[in-house]
Amino acid sequence: MYMLFELWEQLRGFLEMGGPVLLFIAGLTFIMWVLILERFWYLRTEHKQQVSHALSAWEARTERTSWNARKIRQAMISQVTEQMSATLPLIKTCIAVCPLLGLLGTVTGMISVFDVMALTGSGNVRSMASGVSMATIPTMAGMVAAISGIVGDIFLSRKTASEQELLEDHLTMDH
Repeated sequence: MYMLFELWEQLRGFLEMGGPVLLFIAGLTFIMWVLILERFWYLRTEHKQQVSHALSAWEARTERTSWNARKIRQAMISQVTEQMSATLPLIKTCIAVCPLLGLLGTVTGMISVFDVMALTGSGNVRSMASGVSMATIPTMAGMVAAISGIVGDIFLSRKTASEQELLEDHLTMDH
């Protein structure tokens, strides 16, 4: 229990050093990873049911050679692919916004440094240290959050593309 309290205190100290923008980065990172994990869960559970439903609907068709059958096949593939990649644009947006929030933290931290310099009238390093940490920590946090999200996004994008190819291969046209 003591270690948990100590960990909490270290986290709180880190958030205070990084300034208020760090809370927004943490919140956005949390939302981004909830979306990524939801897509992992979807691919392992519901997606398989949708593919099986599409395959059974396609195999139940008696005619699979006409132009209409080709369009129905394309619609089935598009529907499954759309549901599979539903939140990927939102995940990509979160990834793009994380470094921008880090940049916002840099700007607010530098404003803090300039305020200290204006108030003290000197370049006292000790008085500027909190502003400098407030300028660098959000930048680092935004970049780390974006990089972690890129890893999840790349995996999901590749998995989505390969699942779409598999579905196209399984929904065969009769000749």
